[in-house]
Amino acid sequence: MDMRAADRMVAIPPGRVTLSDRRTRRSWQVELAPYRLAAYPVTQALYAQITGLLPGTARGDRLPVEGVSWWDAVRFCNALSRHEGLAPAYRLDADHHAEGDGIAWDSAADGYRLPTEAEWEHACRAGTTGPRYGPLDEIAWYRGNSQERLHDVAGKRPNAWGLHDMLGNVWDWCWDVYDPEVYGSYRVLRGGGWFDEHWSCRASARRRSHPSFQVDDVGFRVARSVVR
Repeated sequence: MDMRAADRMVAIPPGRVTLSDRRTRRSWQVELAPYRLAAYPVTQALYAQITGLLPGTARGDRLPVEGVSWWDAVRFCNALSRHEGLAPAYRLDADHHAEGDGIAWDSAADGYRLPTEAEWEHACRAGTTGPRYGPLDEIAWYRGNSQERLHDVAGKRPNAWGLHDMLGNVWDWCWDVYDPEVYGSYRVLRGGGWFDEHWSCRASARRRSHPSFQVDDVGFRVARSVVR
């Protein structure tokens, strides 16, 4: 993804998705307007081009960037928006801190942002209803086939909407707070990663992490609103 990010964005149709949490046994429905989502996670090449930084330990231009916090991902989205002449989606207070406050999402902005959890699952499923959009070994890098390492993006079969690596390789940061009453500012992670067993690589699987944590199997992909 070292070209213009807009060239690798996929138009996602509107729809309705039912989210669920196994821990709380809660489920809820979300209606979604159309949006655009990157065909694969942000690569090391693109991240370095926009930020001048190269986090993580693995090296390869087409490897997904990892070792990036939720805050890193948010700042990258704004930097990429400015790089392409778009309105940044996020407003960051100068004195914001790692607990997750001091940020506002401008839903009218046409710039890059993180997908919501509902957008992520809707896009991952691509009209399917099962735990995965295809046979796991064909669509994902996970512990059973990854040799316990990262792999280049788009090396596995995409889903029906042309999205690669929605499951496996790296977890994707999402915009949402996981459960503020129990976990405070922890944010949602989706998709499973290269070190995960098969049961974590499911369309409905949810994980959480503190927005300041940087982990070697966590990356992100960018989204854009369809602004009228």
